Amino acid sequence: MTGEVFDVAVDVRVGSPTFGRWYGTVLSETNKHQLYIPSGYAHGFCVTSPEAIFAYKCTESYRPDVELTIAYDDPALGVQWPVSSPTLSKKDIAGRRLADIDPASLPRYPG
Repeated sequence: MTGEVFDVAVDVRVGSPTFGRWYGTVLSETNKHQLYIPSGYAHGFCVTSPEAIFAYKCTESYRPDVELTIAYDDPALGVQWPVSSPTLSKKDIAGRRLADIDPASLPRYPG
């Protein structure tokens, strides 16, 4: 890894006692930290250095046909991003508030 990112996980498991809560941490070539994001959590990141290269592994093969994008600035989530005016991808520009996503398309909490 090179550079630095602020990495975020959000619990999107319907019925979970922590539904909609987020956790964020800095991952960098300096601190060498990793973040495990369990199945049923959304994942997003923000590059906080001039450039960054990092890798992540997925539990299953990538399936864009079932992918959902949550708005980075969803006020109900209140993620405290370290930048005020991020450059967004087309996919991220089209992100929706978690409350506007059909719960039937979200993972279920097994408990």
